[in-house]
Amino acid sequence: MAFDNNDSHGNQRVESCINCLSETPHRVTIELRTESPTNDNAVFSREPYRVSRCPMCETTTSQRMNNG
Repeated sequence: MAFDNNDSHGNQRVESCINCLSETPHRVTIELRTESPTNDNAVFSREPYRVSRCPMCETTTSQRMNNG
């Protein structure tokens, strides 16, 4: 599952890329990722991640948002 910050006009968040060192309008989404290695607890182990993708060099970074 992913949530997107882009509106119908294609607005994106300008961020600095750690790979190409450019400030570009990154595509930023929130993804719910399953962290459990087994399917037994998968429904209880989903955590939100912020995922950012640079359009210049295609670098994707992700950061866990909930450190609880």
